[in-house]
Amino acid sequence: MLANMACSLIEHKRINTTVAKAKELRKYVEPLITKSKADSTHSRRVVFSYLKSKDAVTELFREVAPKVADRPGGYVRILKTGRRLGDSAEMCMIELVDFNELMLQAGKATKSKRSRRGGKKKKSSEPTAAAAAPAAEGAVADSPKPEEKSEDVKQADKSDEAKAEKGAPEEKAEAKAAEKEAKPEAKEEPKAEANPEEAKAEAEPKAETKEEAAPKEEKVEKKEDKAEAKEDTSKAEAKEESKPDPQPDEKEAEAKAKQDEEGKAKEQQTKKDDAGTDTDGKKDQEGQQPR
Repeated sequence: MLANMACSLIEHKRINTTVAKAKELRKYVEPLITKSKADSTHSRRVVFSYLKSKDAVTELFREVAPKVADRPGGYVRILKTGRRLGDSAEMCMIELVDFNELMLQAGKATKSKRSRRGGKKKKSSEPTAAAAAPAAEGAVADSPKPEEKSEDVKQADKSDEAKAEKGAPEEKAEAKAAEKEAKPEAKEEPKAEANPEEAKAEAEPKAETKEEAAPKEEKVEKKEDKAEAKEDTSKAEAKEESKPDPQPDEKEAEAKAKQDEEGKAKEQQTKKDDAGTDTDGKKDQEGQQPR
């Protein structure tokens, strides 16, 4: 079992199993990884006697051994993943340390240089602080106090104010002219914007009139169809009424023919009755004659 688990760990670089099996597997596989650092026929045969798999041995000596060459031990990492449903066994993931690139990058990023502070730096910092204090005091003493403005500065300020007052009306006139020019442009723009809206408003009633006209035309067509149907029915009735009645001569001839047929039937019936009576009389006479 341990040999199979070691082969799958070497081939896939990480496997999931229980914590107990992972701890035993670590004891089993780490000596084999150490043996693979020396790539010789003897070490290959020793490893093969444990793993019983040529593919796992070649993978171990070709890919795993070069990455693990600088590591003195601890080739395997166990990460617990919780408990398994059913038997509540502790599960974990066992992996080869040098093949988890994400954790290797995170480890490189967290490493930083550490520097120790000695007593010499404190001694050197004290004179610098003492030299900085008098320099700051001298700078404060040298800074000039706020004084009143000189007469030249006052006169310059007055001349600037006068120029500003003179230039103010000119600026106002320019501003008014600019506003007047902007107003007609602003008026023209709403008109231009209104035109497409008006065009849309005009187009919409036209479309509505077309939509309203369509049902009206359908109604008119229906009415015309009904009128035509009525005319056809009236014409058919007029034709039937206009047909001439059968002539009275034909009616009389039919009546006579019927009467003749009835008379013939009666005559035949009477003949049959007479023939029946004659046969009965003969039988009676025969019975009365003496033997």
